[in-house]
Amino acid sequence: MKRYEHVCVRYRLLGNTKTMYEMWCWIVILQFFLVKEFASGIMLTEVRVPKHTIKGHSVRLECHYNMEGEALYSVKWYKDGGEFYRYVPRDDPPGSVFPQPGITVDLLNSTSEQVVLDPIELSSSGKYRCEVSAEAPSFQTVSDHGDMLVVVLPEEDPYITGGKPRYQIGDVVRVNCTSGRSKPAVHLTWYINGEAADGALVKQFEPVVSGPDKLETSILGLEFRVKPKHFKRGDMKLKCLATISTVYWKSNEESVEGEKIQKAPMLESRRAVSSDTRADRVQAASSDALANKYSSGLHFTCWLLAGLAAVALNAT
Repeated sequence: MKRYEHVCVRYRLLGNTKTMYEMWCWIVILQFFLVKEFASGIMLTEVRVPKHTIKGHSVRLECHYNMEGEALYSVKWYKDGGEFYRYVPRDDPPGSVFPQPGITVDLLNSTSEQVVLDPIELSSSGKYRCEVSAEAPSFQTVSDHGDMLVVVLPEEDPYITGGKPRYQIGDVVRVNCTSGRSKPAVHLTWYINGEAADGALVKQFEPVVSGPDKLETSILGLEFRVKPKHFKRGDMKLKCLATISTVYWKSNEESVEGEKIQKAPMLESRRAVSSDTRADRVQAASSDALANKYSSGLHFTCWLLAGLAAVALNAT
C-alpha cells in the first residue's frame, strides 16, 4: 500500500485546495484492496431448485460452491426465511434438521451440497435459499435462492362435451373441454384440424374450486359456425390440450363427419328421358311412313277404279 501513498502525499503538498483530490485518492486505494480481498473468497457456482415438482414425490435441492482456499464453516437451507437444514463439517453428525411446515428432510441422503425432501406436500411450495459460510477469520457468507411450486396432477384426462356426430355447412359448433381437478389449474387449448383455435372462438370460464384441498377444475368453451374450410377430406377434428408447465401434457380429440347431402340423379333422369323421347320419335316416324304408304296406295286404287269406270262408260 505504501507504493500508492506518494500519490496522495503529492496532492497534499500542493495545498489545501487539493484536499478533495486527496480524499478521493484514499477511497480508490481502499476500494482496490477490498476488491482484491473478496475476489479470493468463496463463490456460489449454482443453486438448483426445481420450478415445479409433483405432490407425493421426492425432490433434491442442490447448492454448489467454490471455497477458493477458504475452509467451510456451514451450509444452511431456508424455506420462506425459516431454516430447516444445516450442514457443519466439524459437527458429529454434520447434518441437522429443524422443523418447518411442509418440510420432511431425508437426512441419510443429504450432504453439504444437496438436501433431499421426501415426500413433497402442497405446503412445500415456497422460496428456498442456500447459504454458504467460511470459517474464521473471514466468515464470508454467500447465498442464492429459487422458487418451487408443488403440483397436484389431475386424476383424469380432459374430456369434450356438447359435440354432435355430424355437422353441415352453416351449423354452429358449441363444445366445452373440462379438465380433472388439479393444483394449479390446468391450462387448456383448443385446436381445429391441428391448428390452434382463434381467440375470438374461445370462451374462458373461471376455474371451479372444490374439496378440502381446494383443487381446481378448468373449463374452456369453443363456439364457431361451420365453413367449408373446416372439413378436411370430409372430416373435422377438434382437439383439447391440457398442460401444467412441463410436468403434465394430456389431450383429447374428437373427429366429426360432414353431413352427406343426397343429390338427385339428374344425369340418369336426363339419359332416361332422352332415350324414351328417341324411341317415341322413331316409333312416330315409322307410323307416319306407314300411314303415308297406305294413303298413297289408296289414292292409286281410287284412281285406277275411276279410270276403269270411265272406259266402261265410253264403251257403252
